[in-house]
Amino acid sequence: MARESGDFVTQFYSGIQEAVVTPVTRAIVESGQGAYLTIEGQPKLNLCSNNYLGLANDERLKLAASRAIEQYGVGTGSVRALSGTNVLHVELEDRLAAFKHAEGALAVTGGYMANMAAIQTIVGKEDIVISDALNHASIIDAVRVAQPQRKYIYAHRDMDELRGNLKEAAGERKTPRSDGKPPIILIITDGVFSMDGDLAPLPEIVELAEEFQALTMVDDAHGEGVLGDHGRGIVDHFGLHGRVDIEVGTLSKAFGVMGGFITGKKELIEYYRRNARQFLFSNGLSIPDTAALIEAVKILEESDERVKRLWENGDYLKEQFAAFGLDCGVSETPITPVMLGEEDLAIEFSKQLLKNGVYATPIKFPMVPKGRARIRVMPSAAHNREDLDKGVSVFHKVAQELSVLQ
Repeated sequence: MARESGDFVTQFYSGIQEAVVTPVTRAIVESGQGAYLTIEGQPKLNLCSNNYLGLANDERLKLAASRAIEQYGVGTGSVRALSGTNVLHVELEDRLAAFKHAEGALAVTGGYMANMAAIQTIVGKEDIVISDALNHASIIDAVRVAQPQRKYIYAHRDMDELRGNLKEAAGERKTPRSDGKPPIILIITDGVFSMDGDLAPLPEIVELAEEFQALTMVDDAHGEGVLGDHGRGIVDHFGLHGRVDIEVGTLSKAFGVMGGFITGKKELIEYYRRNARQFLFSNGLSIPDTAALIEAVKILEESDERVKRLWENGDYLKEQFAAFGLDCGVSETPITPVMLGEEDLAIEFSKQLLKNGVYATPIKFPMVPKGRARIRVMPSAAHNREDLDKGVSVFHKVAQELSVLQ
């Protein structure tokens, strides 16, 4: 029977249709991830991928994945807690823990899932969360799911405000939870803030946490493989091993595959293994993904060559952009935002880049605040100097044409 025009379901789909009247424009990649991408049959210089170390198309990772498929197949057939834990999962978690100088590691299917598990599993309604204003959406969503009745959001990197939040939280902690235990106070921060490329002031955060007896959690999605010795991340970068309670990382960026992980003390990781819903009720990483990730960790353990090349390329790009007047904001990492302000300008800038053979997408609301649109430029270890010079030349040309130079 046909629905009447006033039917609720018909109205729902009508509203959806209105919301998507302008289709999303996105490139369809027809090649592997590398210094260049093939889009509509044409090579485009890739300056917006999170493939920081160029591992996504690495021959060693591909070979490891194919060998694992021959031996173990493709899927795990079950959640990890039942029959879905393969010997490769155990090896990956052991290697990640050793690489991060942590007591234990738990791998899940994505960085988003890792943040959800890390927060939701230990934070309840009677606990207290204190979070940086620019933390990733997965952290925001995880806190919403956990539903703590008391939460604070401090201005980005503002340690004075964080101290004030901790003082208030310490007072609130004097009232025990319904189970008689004092509320948990959990400070959460990104390690590298992905849209601006700046770092969390982690040493100061840790000192405040120790002073007020709070737990600390850092989401180091964009620091893994980038910061620290051989890319061990922001905790290693600042020499804070053993002083940060929870580290969350992603395996889809510098490691070149997919997945996420949590590292920390052995008993905490075991608690997550027994209680994290994102682990208990979802299949683990596939066989080829896990094998490729093991190989990626091996590569980082063996050499820091790719990490050094990434930083050299990032420094070079910033120097060249600054030389002709592009504003790269406050970045402290190879992430190189070209600050443009208006969304329409960022969209047009990206279109003109693509016409000139460079793929770099506009970043706009809600990923960044309104009025703070930019092109997030991302060199990688896969680029050589010739690639970067081509990118610089095209950016200069488009910037002149659109009159955005300072």
